[in-house]
Parts: sequence; structure tokens; C-alpha cells
Amino acid sequence: MTQLHTVKQGQGPLVVLSHALGCDLTMWDGVAAALQDRYTVLRYDQRGHGQTPATAGAYSMDDLADDAAELIRAQGAGPVHFVGLSMGGMTAQALAARHPELVRSIVIANSAASYDAAARAMWQARIDTVRVNGVPPIADGALQRWFTPEFRADQVNGGAERVAKLRAVLEATPALPYAAACAAVAGIALDEGNARIACPTLVIAGSRDEATPPAMSQAIADRIPGAQLASLDAAHLSAVEQPEAFAQLLKGLWAGLR
Repeated sequence: MTQLHTVKQGQGPLVVLSHALGCDLTMWDGVAAALQDRYTVLRYDQRGHGQTPATAGAYSMDDLADDAAELIRAQGAGPVHFVGLSMGGMTAQALAARHPELVRSIVIANSAASYDAAARAMWQARIDTVRVNGVPPIADGALQRWFTPEFRADQVNGGAERVAKLRAVLEATPALPYAAACAAVAGIALDEGNARIACPTLVIAGSRDEATPPAMSQAIADRIPGAQLASLDAAHLSAVEQPEAFAQLLKGLWAGLR
């Protein structure tokens, strides 16, 4: 069992937040702050990220879903609202297909369900680079995909500061755990499981997301029965760039379930 590092805050129904590749639970600071008055917010670091130790060898998205399932069961609170972005959104898809009894609803933000051969080759090139040179050489490219230019340059509302903090998190991620996570992401094949997902589902796209373009979110929504699709004016890390708007979408989904 992977011992996941967690932070829990707030009061009310339990919400679990799962972060993107190369990030940690601090990615959710803004969203957690916007939810904590009405919800108990549980964030965690995925294996090999933040303060959660890496596991030896390769693993799959199913393994990350099982990590999340163990965490949810340990809470003893029944099914939860599970929110994931990018790799976390892939975790959400696998979790809802593998452990349907644990989720009251899922949110899949800025994510994908599968990759074609060209995309998998791109992932392999990144893995090869990181294994040889570490994570810092790929940081500039990642930050350009994660955030819009104006957010990266924003000195007034704290955008540039948030970007700098997440760059530090990314660059501190050890090379081999990062490469293992890349491989798990590159190998996803979630379409079949998505057709079986039965819980209420919201898919969130970033209108300016070049890492997982809106068409990928549309494909996920089309596959999951009854899924809703929403869009935010943001790049890949929409929950960092637009935390209040992101939280409003979540509240809207959950209000409809009462």
C-alpha cells in the first residue's frame, strides 16, 4: 500500500482532489479555499510526487486509481465527490470504472482517455529526456502548456507567483518517479471503462489547453453516459488559473445532486 501524504480542511460532504503530473496537492490551494466553507476537502500527493514516497518500478493508471480507493476507504465516510485534473482526471476515470461504490460523483478536468501513437512517442521522448537529464530541462515547456501567457506574466493578482511555486514543485520531482508517472499517463486506455461509469460526471475543458485540447474533453464526455461538459478560459491547469470559477462549476454539479 502506498502511504499517501494528505491535507484535510473544511466541513461538510467529503470531496477528494487529485492533482496533475509534476504537481502536488498545493495545486489545489485556491479551489480548496473556495470549497472549505461547505465541504470537507481532502487533497493528496500522488505516488512519487510532493511528500508521498515513490514506489519501485513501473505502475499503471489502475494502480493510481487503487491508491485513491484505499485513501477513500480509510476515511470511512462512504462515497465521495472525486475531482481530478490531468493525471488526476485520468485517476478519476479509472477509479469510477474500477470502484464505482466509492464515488458519489466525479469531475474530470483537462484530461484525456487515451493517446494515439504520435502522442505516445512524444511521451517516450519526454521520459528519455528526464531519465538522462532530470526534470528541470522540461520545465519551461511544461509551464507554457500549464498556463496562459497573461497568467504567467501576472504580477498584480499573484499569477506569476503561483507559476513560480509550481515550477519549484515540478523541478523538485525526482527524475525516475516523474518518468514512471509519464509512462502511466502515456499508457492510458480508459474508453472502455468510461462507457461503464454510472455516477454523475462533469468534464471540464480549458479553452486554451494545448496539452489536452478541448476535443479530448469532448471525447470523454461523449463516452460517459449522461456526462456534462463545461469550459473555462484557461490553459492546462485550469484549477490554478481560474480557481473560483472552477469551484463554482463543482458546486453547481453537487447542488444538482441533493
